[in-house]
Amino acid sequence: MPEAVQITTLLRAWNEGDESALAALVPLVEAELRRLAHAYMSRERPGHTLQPTALVNETFLRLIAAQGVAWQDRNHFLGIAAKLMRRVLVDHARRRGFQKRGGDRAQVALDESMAVAEVRDFNLLALDRALELLAVVDPRKATVVERRFFGGLTVDEIAASLAVSADTVKRDWRLAKLWLMRELQDADHE
Repeated sequence: MPEAVQITTLLRAWNEGDESALAALVPLVEAELRRLAHAYMSRERPGHTLQPTALVNETFLRLIAAQGVAWQDRNHFLGIAAKLMRRVLVDHARRRGFQKRGGDRAQVALDESMAVAEVRDFNLLALDRALELLAVVDPRKATVVERRFFGGLTVDEIAASLAVSADTVKRDWRLAKLWLMRELQDADHE
């Protein structure tokens, strides 16, 4: 049985409550999730405190906790996993930002002579906000971005999972990238 069909069969069995299907599924999808995690982490700042293994583990925990997901196939699973990885990284960035700004420590007045400019790195939070706006404007384009950029799926895999042509996915990808770049540039100027 081809691996994609085997994964789909196991996903459906797990969805119906078969816990042994989850045990059989994990080794089949772990390499894919590690590939996704490495792709995500390669876009992060150097010295990031979250490691790819921790990202995969947190994603697995969230996938297991997801109740009532009607898994369609391997591509659907990887799309959801990519979205969850993005959520893990965004949550991590928010916690880091909270801690960087003092967290729950007592606030003190800042002497102007102590102010120092901070070096900006890739802003995952801004990208997340822009992608959420795109999802409101055009959900399919947002899904294409999540599955292509974050999920690492091919154009053909995305087309199959969305039941559209590969040309439609390419067009959506191109337009979504332009839209997101404009949104991120506008956010930089605010």
